[in-house]
Amino acid sequence: MPATPAITAAVPSPCISVCRMDAQRGLCAGCLRTIEEIAAWSTMGDEAKRAVWLLIEQREPVTPLFATPSA
Repeated sequence: MPATPAITAAVPSPCISVCRMDAQRGLCAGCLRTIEEIAAWSTMGDEAKRAVWLLIEQREPVTPLFATPSA
């Protein structure tokens, strides 16, 4: 995941186009947001978006995005 955006910069979306929800954790495997955070993103102010970024940084990935196949 990218580092938290600078306070003065526009807040980018954490979406990396790997949209798959983990039903047990309720997090997207790509961006580690909840469905509520994803749905609200476009209407959130910058402060709320930065708060979501802080939460994302505290979350562990659901599964490895690019697992290497076993030999």
